Amino acid sequence: MRPNSQALKHKLSHDSEREFGGTLGAVCIPVFLPLTVLFLICLSRSPEASLFQWPPPLPSTDQLWDPLAPVLLLGWFALHAVIYLMPLGKVRHATTFSVVCFPPSGFHGLCISGVFLMLLLGLGAPLGYLFELLLPLAVCAIAVSFLFSIYLYIRSFWAPSYELALGGNTGNPLYDFFIGRELNPRIGDFDLKYFCELRPGLIGWVVINLGMLMKEVELRGSPSLAMILVNSFQLLYVADALWNEEAVLTTMDIVHDGFGFMLVFGDLAWVPFTYGLQAAFLVVHPQTLSSLKAAVIIALNGIGYYIFRQSNSQKNQFRRDPTHPSVARLETIATATGKRLLVSGWWGLVRHPNYLGDLLMALAWSLPCGFSHLLPYFYVIYFTVLLIHREARDERQCRAKYGLAWDTYCRRVPYRIFPYIY
Repeated sequence: MRPNSQALKHKLSHDSEREFGGTLGAVCIPVFLPLTVLFLICLSRSPEASLFQWPPPLPSTDQLWDPLAPVLLLGWFALHAVIYLMPLGKVRHATTFSVVCFPPSGFHGLCISGVFLMLLLGLGAPLGYLFELLLPLAVCAIAVSFLFSIYLYIRSFWAPSYELALGGNTGNPLYDFFIGRELNPRIGDFDLKYFCELRPGLIGWVVINLGMLMKEVELRGSPSLAMILVNSFQLLYVADALWNEEAVLTTMDIVHDGFGFMLVFGDLAWVPFTYGLQAAFLVVHPQTLSSLKAAVIIALNGIGYYIFRQSNSQKNQFRRDPTHPSVARLETIATATGKRLLVSGWWGLVRHPNYLGDLLMALAWSLPCGFSHLLPYFYVIYFTVLLIHREARDERQCRAKYGLAWDTYCRRVPYRIFPYIY
């Protein structure tokens, strides 16, 4: 490696170490976020459901542990590991990083899980019991996240240097454990990060939602319209992610971030147990929706989904084949790397139109819960902060990568996520 390349790599690694608060964030986040998950679940089940309740509702030891929870959780992981290894779907090759190939069978995993759940319901399985198991399952998922992250950190010291993530190879053990040292750790052909990114946690989120719906059926005889909307919207979101699974190959999580506690905990604990808080909230705090309110919420989710899907599809099509008729006429800016930046179409509206669609959908997921409590809006508030932070990270990387071309792009497309606002 040339000296100037080494200097650049050292600078990028040093800059990366400041992300998420550096060492302080690497110490605090693995403590704070697991406690947040348990706190939010407790709140969603309490009559007050107030984020500002003091003292907060604290669970007893019996509420935190159920021997059935680890059996279900590990069985769920094993089921999806088997599905992952099945020869389903197409094989796509990735050339931008160390991963050789991926079998995108996530949508098959969702379908197989659906059939399996329908069989269980047909046999009379009490799926509503997931409501009582939420806390024990979350505790087990958190424990698995820590144990798995320790394993990933230790095994990374046997990985060749070219398989290490730039931002996770700082020499600071606390930060590297948190952010992840190895980019795409594999056991044989089994890619651990790719497996966790879209499978057990994401599909588990849908299953937990269904459990909340069945609990409402047990309590009230039928699911409410609010519960049906929340389940339907979030199922659409997950199904879309799995149907378009190949798109994850170009995301920051796969291409840039190492696989450490940050992603492990996010995939296995944070997503399934916080993204669906609305469904858990509705079990204890039922809401009545008029047809007009439901229609407005459905329209909002539809608009958000349309923006999200169309902008992502346009970007992915341009990356695959810039001569395709659907993108060939879009205006672009040339960069020194040989790549071109879109400055028309969806990507000429704002720099991240997919984030705009994401946030509109997030709001639509919360609105069925009414306005009497702030808790159901935790996701949209958190997701706004997350996407603004992610956009800032992406901005730094693109500026370092594309230089003057990125400055030109920013002048042409001044708004980052919200047109005329931000």
